[in-house]
Amino acid sequence: MKIQVSFVLAAIITVLVSLPAAVEGGEVWPMPAWEQARPDEMGMDAGVLGRAHEYALTGGGSGCVVRYGRVVMQWGDKKQRYDLKSSTKAIGVTAVGLALKDGKFKSLNEPAKKYHAGFGMPPESNADTGWLDKITLFHLATQTAGFDKPGGYEKLLFEPGTKWSYSDGGPNWLAECVTLVYGQDLNTLMFERVFGPIGIKASDLTWRNNAYRAKEIDGIKRREFGSGISANVDAMARIGYLYLRRGKWQGKQIIPEGFVDMVRVVPERVRGSAVVKQESYFNASDHYGLLWWNNADGTMANVPRDAYWSWGLYDSLIVVIPSLDIVAARAGKSLNKSRNSDYKSIELFIEPIALSVKTKNGRRVQPYPTSPIMGLKWANAKTIIRKASGSDNWPITWADDNNLYTAYGDGWGFEPKTKEKLSLGIAKVVGAPPDFEGVNVRTESGERAGQGAKGAKASGMLCVDGVLYMLVRNTGNSQIAWSRDHGKTWTWCDWKFTVSFGCPTFLNFGKNYAGARDEFVYIYSPDSNSAYKPADQMVMTRVDKDKIREQGGYEFFKGLDGKSSPVWTKNIGKRGAVFINPGKCYRSGISYNASLKRYLWCQTIYGKEDMRFKGGLGIFDGPEPWGPWTTVYYTEQWDVGPGETNCFPTKWISRDGKTCDLLFSGNDSFSVRAGRLLLE
Repeated sequence: MKIQVSFVLAAIITVLVSLPAAVEGGEVWPMPAWEQARPDEMGMDAGVLGRAHEYALTGGGSGCVVRYGRVVMQWGDKKQRYDLKSSTKAIGVTAVGLALKDGKFKSLNEPAKKYHAGFGMPPESNADTGWLDKITLFHLATQTAGFDKPGGYEKLLFEPGTKWSYSDGGPNWLAECVTLVYGQDLNTLMFERVFGPIGIKASDLTWRNNAYRAKEIDGIKRREFGSGISANVDAMARIGYLYLRRGKWQGKQIIPEGFVDMVRVVPERVRGSAVVKQESYFNASDHYGLLWWNNADGTMANVPRDAYWSWGLYDSLIVVIPSLDIVAARAGKSLNKSRNSDYKSIELFIEPIALSVKTKNGRRVQPYPTSPIMGLKWANAKTIIRKASGSDNWPITWADDNNLYTAYGDGWGFEPKTKEKLSLGIAKVVGAPPDFEGVNVRTESGERAGQGAKGAKASGMLCVDGVLYMLVRNTGNSQIAWSRDHGKTWTWCDWKFTVSFGCPTFLNFGKNYAGARDEFVYIYSPDSNSAYKPADQMVMTRVDKDKIREQGGYEFFKGLDGKSSPVWTKNIGKRGAVFINPGKCYRSGISYNASLKRYLWCQTIYGKEDMRFKGGLGIFDGPEPWGPWTTVYYTEQWDVGPGETNCFPTKWISRDGKTCDLLFSGNDSFSVRAGRLLLE
């Protein structure tokens, strides 16, 4: 269907006025009602946004679009409740977040039978498969448990975790697990803990009695996750806004941030799973999280990959786009006449919402909200200092002798250059911009030959107690080497990171690790085995600074608990995301700005072009090594090539913290560009 852009907004759509002139004063909360704004005041093109409304009206109903907490567009009767069908799954799974926050569930990897003695039966044939004991809460939340489609007592189709199959029956078992662990009607629980606190009233949302199973379980009303909620678009938007704000509402953490992060991405062990009834569900396992759909695989090319949404029959939608700070809700009759999971039917609604956002650098796709603390202004590109042409990488650290130590790849280093081209070479940098000098440090035990992915290369450098440590990639994931004489001789660990950590880097503090947060050393990497493939998320590990060489000393970031404190695990298989930017997580460098007390994470934004000469750059800040992250600077097309790695050397951060020189490998060189942090 071709959508006509020209229509009279005033006649068809409510574009709201009497509005703020700018986005000011921090987060806005719809208590008791949503603030209103014109699209242009929120940086949106009303004409492009109108295409979403026009398409939505092909199915009638009601809807709204919210940006920065303000309604910029709405249509239909905002009080009318609609049967949301499978959008109930995304709303219902919020109760799982509560159970994790309250410690009722210790982990989603626990077996469902731990919480439900009668789990999986009837039919009795399910017991004969031997699979019931293997089904976890995670399987139920990701459509990988194996239950057939209907919402009743359904047979198992396959061993859990081996395929993906859309089901109402599996999520309904999950609802019963939550019901039993609380000993309470889910409708009561959710109104007390979630719906009520975010301003949803009983007149806005109802949850029917179970339509497939007995009305009670252990004397408690039995609800469904598969379907059953009816709500108006105001309630839908509030639920979306809770997720947009990562589970927090007016300063109170209602559901854990880490749970929201799990919900909105595709779990690694699910991605690429064989899909049952592929003719209807296509490649669903590539873009489905915890009972929410998403765009992690970029199926919608013009929609940010961090977008995620609920999706029910008749195309009820709660759309959340964190990078654009947008929530949209829509309910009515079907937009999708084929009634399958082909994204094309809802893309015509979601895409114009995303494309309506206007910014200086084009469509804004930053993965985290704009930093409330600082912005960044770059020095003119003509002032960039470039040395060591033909060499790249350049991870760097501030050592005890007051010099910087770095490593180059696929090149010859500084003048005078080495005669042979090295995959890994070491160098010392003396002084500060604009008057600094680079000196190659020759080392038989540290240098490596090779080219590209076939040659070992440094991705992280750190100095602790006078010892240089180097993270080296392309070694069958990554490896650690150390030097006690400032890079002249190196010893290599006899173990490697063989799961993930394909391009790890150290968090750098001050000179010789001065001013460190604690006794730990922190390492970050894209969640990939390769340094050449982008990931959906970044992962993190830490180790006592005296045990860097000991494989058993490492523990991995698992997520945040209900109090936003980090949870660590020795099991690398249980690692969680410390940063999410689907399809864009690539090489990076992170350092601590001691004066501003902020961690600055510099990231090359993955693109298809040669990033040495053209590509994107993101600078993110946070109060702790695990965030929460906000965006200082983000563009998918910097005015110069960002190179494949970049960071702010801590030695080159001014005493007031406001001036930082970025080291990056653009133009295949040791490139330095001054930046000025603009404090709010």
